[in-house]
Amino acid sequence: MRVLVGCESSGIVRQAFRHAGHDAYSCDLVPAADNQTFHLRCDVRDAIRRDSWDLLIAHPPCTYLCRSSVWALHRTSANPTPGILYSDARWSAMRDAATFFRDLLDAPIPRIAVENPVPHGYARTLIGPYQQLIQPYQFGDDASKATCLWLKGLPPLISTRLAFPRLVNGQPRWQNQTDSGQNKLGPSNRSARRSQTFPGIADAMAQQWS
Repeated sequence: MRVLVGCESSGIVRQAFRHAGHDAYSCDLVPAADNQTFHLRCDVRDAIRRDSWDLLIAHPPCTYLCRSSVWALHRTSANPTPGILYSDARWSAMRDAATFFRDLLDAPIPRIAVENPVPHGYARTLIGPYQQLIQPYQFGDDASKATCLWLKGLPPLISTRLAFPRLVNGQPRWQNQTDSGQNKLGPSNRSARRSQTFPGIADAMAQQWS
């Protein structure tokens, strides 16, 4: 298959598909982190328009769509009172992010998977419901990160291998979590690191969607 992995600079998903024998390319506005030549540096929508693809796996930015960001639509740093709407710019940015998301999900490609964290309610009305929610620990990675998949022409992923957590006061905690359940990544590298697909999920995509 010809596979396009949109909004990916890490190359993790692209590598999984190339190792499985597919003609896979990643695409992002920034260079490939692994310095591979199988990386297109452009708007992923341009890559979709100018070539033919059998499968698109896309990871659009979640900054304005994810559930953890909904507070910003109702508060400002100057007035943190709940219920006070944010500036029009924040709402406009959310709508632009949702339009980009839908551009990918509605692309003229027979098989599409769009990945994002759990969206907040406003975003959900714009991008539609997801078909599956998965966790890295269902695919052998010792980590917790709820990941939603919007699927077109593809079956849901099947868990391949469970990674069991440690227990802290009876609560499950994975390697990427503190004992209290917070993410261990600091603010400086959290966004880039958390946006990467875990290898176990990437391998499952390459094997089950081939």
